[in-house]
Amino acid sequence: MSKTVENVLFITADQWRGECLSAMGHPVVKTPHLDALAASGALFRHHYSQATPCGPARASLYTGLYQHNHRVVTNGTPLDERHANFALEARKGGHDPVLFGYTDIAADPRGRDPDDPELKKRAGLLPGLTPLVRMDNGYRPWMDALRRRGYQVDDEPRALFRPNREGIDPTRGRTFAPTWYRAEDSGAAFLTDQALDYIAARGERPWFTHISYHAPHPPYIAPEPYHALYDPGLVPLPVRRDSAAEEAGQHPWARFYLANQLDAAYTHGASLKDYLDIPECEMRQIRATYYAMITEIDDQIGRLIAHLKETGAWQRTLIVFTSDHGDQLGDHWMMSKFSYYRQTYHIPLIIRDPRAASEPGRGAAIDAFTENVDLMPTILDCLGLDVPAACDGASLLPFCHGAKVPNWRGEAHASIDFRYFPGLDGGQTLGLAPDQCNANLLWDRRYKYVHFAGLPPLFFDLESDPHEFHNLADDPAHHGLVLEYAQKMLSWRMNHDERTLANTRLGPEGMVEHRPPRR
Repeated sequence: MSKTVENVLFITADQWRGECLSAMGHPVVKTPHLDALAASGALFRHHYSQATPCGPARASLYTGLYQHNHRVVTNGTPLDERHANFALEARKGGHDPVLFGYTDIAADPRGRDPDDPELKKRAGLLPGLTPLVRMDNGYRPWMDALRRRGYQVDDEPRALFRPNREGIDPTRGRTFAPTWYRAEDSGAAFLTDQALDYIAARGERPWFTHISYHAPHPPYIAPEPYHALYDPGLVPLPVRRDSAAEEAGQHPWARFYLANQLDAAYTHGASLKDYLDIPECEMRQIRATYYAMITEIDDQIGRLIAHLKETGAWQRTLIVFTSDHGDQLGDHWMMSKFSYYRQTYHIPLIIRDPRAASEPGRGAAIDAFTENVDLMPTILDCLGLDVPAACDGASLLPFCHGAKVPNWRGEAHASIDFRYFPGLDGGQTLGLAPDQCNANLLWDRRYKYVHFAGLPPLFFDLESDPHEFHNLADDPAHHGLVLEYAQKMLSWRMNHDERTLANTRLGPEGMVEHRPPRR
């Protein structure tokens, strides 16, 4: 077995909640192909995104940096071109990372022609990737493929998610209606087809493929027969207070967000203001449709795995599957992913290293706290490449190999920046300056601390209050713990200050660089 892997299959989904794998014990959703991948690799049970929404989350995923270092604060915020990323580093090692899908990374405008078309795209291309099928918000390659297959396709991209309500029982909820195209022609199937064609054409030559699926991001809709796969009567209801007003009383941000929720509408034609008025039957169907979208992606991943096994590439290919962030899906009366709750940040992670060194770790369920900043160094480690000094994460390969990892982090971290949130006017609605519109989150097995730059903090006892209903920050009995966790957060931020050249010194013998561990 070679010391490094030959191929990389890096798969991301969009807005996939961490518990939504049957391998994680979910009571409803079925993901047999990802379960099988976990059984032959490693399942990371406590894996988290570092930011929200998509642009900031993917900036951390691709660069291995926390948000306070990469400073992508929202969708459309440019990623500073000085930052390394997994694709640029892989390219230095002789690989050609290719993209099927999108990356949601806005281009650094400095030094570009003002008329550069990339400066008009909020969801741009990560530097270093070769875009073989680029599926930004326009979905143009997929639309063209549908036309070639005989479909009448509107030029408006949102029409791709228009449901076919003909003959559909209206009592089942608005998201029950399937797509107007067949499952084999869906966006997920199209991306998989294109990736399979590319991989097959490579033959025995090494390849590096990043597939970025849009699902299960809203609008919630699935093709037939997936749309009817799950009985809404069996899905778990959202975890939340009896009323949105009671939920809003927890914190000023919760109060503002519940009145100003943001994202693609949950179904074609719905309003973003509908969320608080969704009846129980509709919410159950939304969740059933979300699970259906997940199972469709699972089946597409199954096609990829089947091809690797049929061609012998299975034993030469590193497979990484994760998401950019999660989805509230009605929990705490919230939809989308602009909260400080666990559902926004907990995401799946499965890694399969094909090499013999991973045999002791196959089928392992890892309970350590892992983060998306760890994936860039993991991929580079598998390829035998150096990890940039600035990287905040660390390779997860020791876990995949069944090793005990000393001095690993004992908590998870995330950030949210809401300065550009609609209705907030740069923070003025909450009495904040733009640079005060942010929060850092830190949690371990027992406690969770949320520090807002310009709003009151939050503190939860996750053992007695796993759903984060009771804020203890103002409870005198917990003031000592609040201080302890505030200091812990400060230490985390200081320990992860930008350090590209901080451990480098020049002198009579030239440059001397040290690579001390983060922890």
